[in-house]
Amino acid sequence: MKTKAYESAVLINAALEDEQIEGVISRIKDLLVNNGAEVKDIDRWGRKRLAYVVKKSKLGYYTIFRFDAPTNIVAKLERSNVLDEHILRHLTVELDNDAIEQLEKNKLSTTLVTEVEPLIKVDEPIFDEAAEPVETETDTEKE
Repeated sequence: MKTKAYESAVLINAALEDEQIEGVISRIKDLLVNNGAEVKDIDRWGRKRLAYVVKKSKLGYYTIFRFDAPTNIVAKLERSNVLDEHILRHLTVELDNDAIEQLEKNKLSTTLVTEVEPLIKVDEPIFDEAAEPVETETDTEKE
């Protein structure tokens, strides 16, 4: 069966404990894997303030799933998300080739930025702490 690339954004109730949130995330991941999906990435954005109240909640825990899966898995995922009382909102979209390329570029640039070493390594202090302060014209004018 042919697979397609998908991205699913899930908004989990932030009032839950961290262990409960991880449980919701692992249930979604297990559902995907057990139905033939290959989970590429799980991006946890964390707790964020919502723009408006959703199901009496002002805060939500954002999680983005990126996966390759057969087309029939989307309906199963949607049904599971609707039935889970801890999920406030969800959205699953199919990624086109341009979106996949952009995600790979962003991932590569993020990796490069986090792996860059400092250009200058300073082993000794730059300023001489024993040096006496130099008086400037503005210092003498104040007196």
